Amino acid sequence: MALVELARFYNSFEAGLASSRLESEGIASFIFDLEMSWEGLGGMIPIRLMVDDEDAEEARGLLESGLDNHGV
Repeated sequence: MALVELARFYNSFEAGLASSRLESEGIASFIFDLEMSWEGLGGMIPIRLMVDDEDAEEARGLLESGLDNHGV
């Protein structure tokens, strides 16, 4: 299992929503750097959403379709 970065977020709500979307479709995801992002204080370290490299293409498609439908 090799993790790859799927997306970057600058607030924990959006990162959690995207992770939940993937989990609901059976794709395991991991949030990195959550405690490094200083929400409300102008911190610029992004929160990274990571998935297994074998799931990356499907996961990217799910997030993109969710964005098109205002779901994620």
